[in-house]
Amino acid sequence: MPELSQIQSAVLASERVRLLAQLDELGFGPNGSLTYDTNFADSSQVTAERGEAERLAADLQESLDDVDKALERLAEGSYGICERCGKPISEARLEAMPTARRCLDCAKLP
Repeated sequence: MPELSQIQSAVLASERVRLLAQLDELGFGPNGSLTYDTNFADSSQVTAERGEAERLAADLQESLDDVDKALERLAEGSYGICERCGKPISEARLEAMPTARRCLDCAKLP
């Protein structure tokens, strides 16, 4: 049976590809080009759509950053160790949230 870190590496890599594709589809990736019709009669609608796309892209970028940081922790050998208390993060938590940086107890703290 593969080791948890190998499984998590594959899960994180797959998630990274998915997030990059979504950003690209929205026009915020390296191949994307976010364009809006400037001649459209309802400029407030265009502004609202642009704002919504930018908020969604910011959320996707934040998720991508979390995935990249988790992959860095995997590479350096600190993946699965709570950043706050230094104890191992449970496998169940890592399976549910592969980018988790804190154990469940520490995640509840401010």
